[in-house]
Amino acid sequence: MENHTALLTKAIAGDPLTFHEALTLWNDIPLAELMAAADARRRQLHPGNIVTWQIDRNVNITNVCISCCKFCNFHCRLADRDRAYITTLDEYRQKIRETISLGGDQLLLQGGLHPKLDLSWYETLFSTLKSEFPNIKLHALGPPEIAHITRISGLSNDAEGYRTTLERLCRAGLDSLPGAGAEILDNEIRHEISPGKCSADTWLEVMRVAHRMGLCTSATMMYGHIEKPEHRILHLLKIRDLQSLKLDDAPGFLAFIAWPYQGRGTQLERERGLSGGANTAEFLRMIALSRLVLNNIPNIQASWLTTGLPAGQMALHGGANDMGSIMIEENVVSSTDFSGRTTIDAARMQEAIRAAGFTPALRNQRYELL
Repeated sequence: MENHTALLTKAIAGDPLTFHEALTLWNDIPLAELMAAADARRRQLHPGNIVTWQIDRNVNITNVCISCCKFCNFHCRLADRDRAYITTLDEYRQKIRETISLGGDQLLLQGGLHPKLDLSWYETLFSTLKSEFPNIKLHALGPPEIAHITRISGLSNDAEGYRTTLERLCRAGLDSLPGAGAEILDNEIRHEISPGKCSADTWLEVMRVAHRMGLCTSATMMYGHIEKPEHRILHLLKIRDLQSLKLDDAPGFLAFIAWPYQGRGTQLERERGLSGGANTAEFLRMIALSRLVLNNIPNIQASWLTTGLPAGQMALHGGANDMGSIMIEENVVSSTDFSGRTTIDAARMQEAIRAAGFTPALRNQRYELL
């Protein structure tokens, strides 16, 4: 018990934890104690009683994807003409106008790894959207898409190629880079569940380049499928270590978001019998561990989308300081047999934060209060 007390004291102080120390927190510390330590650490970083939230819209650029992730029912092949689509400019215009009318100023643009949409195509899309809606922020793509676009555009599949892609996209209107497609940063696991997606090393390399450019980014994890707790901890340590390499004046990873795998009706469920789901205790342990291990990432999001608002509210007392977006639009999780709510309105979000005992504060992607 004395060793555990010393370990929790070290974690609350924000000192870097070793792999074995983090594994001890996961395996041996009661959930209530772990959450209390994570809450103490959060209050050091975010004094006061504020919980942030955001209004943005998740728009899928296309559902065509060669990654063939076994946990995703949203994607389809290019040859599937009945399902395949690319969002049109008129559809973007309608979605952006609606987002603005609801108080939002950002699009979370994510697509599949489309075999024909190269760098020039994305440059045209981004510059067109920015020319018509100059105040809308584009939080777009992710490391797997950057690596894919780089490759099919004939650029070198290395840091130089990724930098060229990111620089051209930024000139066209890219504002920030989501941490999409991290899943679990282990190559064997990625090969099994996301056979066409970039390696863990490539994901980290794209983010390293983005950080050196001064881009605002986030990091994610999808847990609860074929990985073990050890893989989750190594994932956190890889993100923490990459963050430690950023320049002092660069934002790097501003936030970390973890959510449980939802696999009902997916190929991974058919092959492995893994349906996933929202285990609230496991989710709360994951949030608390993230706060304590990621000592250099300021914001931990209580991802309510796949766990439900009550679990998100509890996470605010166990390390999380942000409730994410109201999700005006969401398509990927909804494409599984998931039965939970995937969107809420601004009033419901603020009500949930207040009911948890906090003061809601609207933010932008840089976590600046609005």
